[in-house]
Amino acid sequence: MLLAVAVAPLAVACTTEPQKPPPPDPLSALAAQARADAALAKTLTTVPGAAEISTARETHARLLQAEVDRERPPLSSTAPAAPTAPPTPPDPLAALKTALDEAVRDASAIVATLPSYRAGLVGSVAAGCASLREVLV
Repeated sequence: MLLAVAVAPLAVACTTEPQKPPPPDPLSALAAQARADAALAKTLTTVPGAAEISTARETHARLLQAEVDRERPPLSSTAPAAPTAPPTPPDPLAALKTALDEAVRDASAIVATLPSYRAGLVGSVAAGCASLREVLV
């Protein structure tokens, strides 16, 4: 009888359902968007300021990804695969302007839902994208 009482909690522990994985980190999407914007800006070799925009968006991607990795450390130690270059749109300059507008909108939409230390980063990215967008006017 004593053995049955001692084993009962163990049996319950072995039969409980595993915890659901947490939802995707919203900063992951912002980091991916920043990488795509940087790649697009690199294609605009004749546009003044495009190289600086590419560098700034690469920095945004690196900082956002570092925060994602700090919050949820990667399961493996291998580096993520290099992103493949998206096809060049018919009007890359207009596409970059639209991408920067979307980056401002997407970052602004989630900033109020984040803890203050993450909101500061995302707010800075949104402000940076807004100023980068002005370079292309």
